[in-house]
Amino acid sequence: MKIKYFSDTDTALVEFSGRKAAETKEINENIYIDLDASGNLVAMTIEHARKQASLPSLSYEQIEAEMPNKPLQRSRVKARR
Repeated sequence: MKIKYFSDTDTALVEFSGRKAAETKEINENIYIDLDASGNLVAMTIEHARKQASLPSLSYEQIEAEMPNKPLQRSRVKARR
């Protein structure tokens, strides 16, 4: 997954895969999603990104499946601009 921010247009692009987009759907006037030919999410475009999202910080959290008698494990990565 890649996140790109274009400061000249205040646009954020979140790429979920390298597949080719076959269709773009408007979620609202500022958010669009790209889908491949099978309907799988490829990317999301966020216009006026500074108003729509908290851009100065990014948090990623991976939560592993809970096993019986074993506590839940989490992995975190934080990036700050």
